[in-house]
Amino acid sequence: MIQIWITGLLLFAQPSGPPDSLTVTQQGRTIATVNRENFTMPLPGTPMIDHEKYRKFIEQLDQQVYREPINAVLNEQGSIVPGRVGYKLYQQAFMEKFYAYFYGQGPSKIEVPELNIYPKVDSEMLAHISTQRLGQYVTYFNSNNKSRSHNISLSAKAIDNHVVFPNETFSFNQVVGMRTRDKGYKSAPIIVKGELSEGVGGGICQVSSTLFNAVDRAGLRIVQRYSHTRSVPYVPPGRDATVSWGGPDFLFQNQYNQPILIRAKRHGGSMIVTLYSSDVINNKLRKVPKAPSQIPREINAERQ
Repeated sequence: MIQIWITGLLLFAQPSGPPDSLTVTQQGRTIATVNRENFTMPLPGTPMIDHEKYRKFIEQLDQQVYREPINAVLNEQGSIVPGRVGYKLYQQAFMEKFYAYFYGQGPSKIEVPELNIYPKVDSEMLAHISTQRLGQYVTYFNSNNKSRSHNISLSAKAIDNHVVFPNETFSFNQVVGMRTRDKGYKSAPIIVKGELSEGVGGGICQVSSTLFNAVDRAGLRIVQRYSHTRSVPYVPPGRDATVSWGGPDFLFQNQYNQPILIRAKRHGGSMIVTLYSSDVINNKLRKVPKAPSQIPREINAERQ
C-alpha cells in the first residue's frame, strides 16, 4: 500500500499542495508534493521520521530525477557528436533539506540537488583515440537476403562506437544484448552449403566473425571464441566466431594502455569492422587471411 501511495505521489503530484506541504521541484517543475504526516511514525512525543517510508520515497524520487549520460560518438561522416552529462539525485544534500522541513514548521519547497554523471567517452577522448587505425576486416554477403541483411545492420550498429578501455574485456553478447523481435531483429533462416541456420537474429555471427578477425589483426588478446560446427562461407576455415544468447560468446581483452574504438558498418553486401586508438599505442599486428570476396551462395529458406 505504501509503495502504491508513493508511486502515485510522484507521478500525480500537483503544482500546489496543502498549507503544511513540501513541494519538490526539478528545474522549476513540480515532481512531488508531500506532507510531514506522510512520514511521521505513530508515536507520542517528539515527531520521528518513518525511515522505511522515506527510503521508498527516495527510491522513487531518484528514478524520476535520473538522466543517463550519453557518450560522444563519431557520425557517418566521421565527425564528433558531443556527449551529454547525466545526473542523479544528490541524496545526502536532499536528506538535509528534507530533515530541515520535517522538524520545522509550515510549508517548504526543495529544488532537488543533483550530482553530475559524466560520460565515459567525451569529445576530447574520442578525438584522441580515433587517429590510429589498428586493424580492419571486411566480409561479404548476399544483400538480397533482406532479413539477414537487416540483422547484420542492427547488430553492427550495436557495437559501433563502442570503446574498450585498457584491461577491459569486451563481450559481444553483453554489448549487443538479447536478439529479439522487440528490438527489431528478424527471422532469417537460410541454408548455406547444406547447413541450416534459422531463428530470430540470423546473420549476427557474420558480424561477430568480422569483429574477431579485426581484433585478431590488431593484436588484441582473444579471451573466448567458438567456431561453428561446420565451416561458413564468409570467412576462411577456422576464422569464424559463433555467438548466441545464453550460449557461445566472443570475448577479447584490451591489454594495451590506450582505449580501443570499434567502428562497425554494413555497406551494401559488405560488413566492415575497423579498430582505432591513439597514435601513441604500441600494438603488434598479426597476419590474418582475407575473407572470400565472392558473395556466398545461399538457398533462401525464409518464412514469411
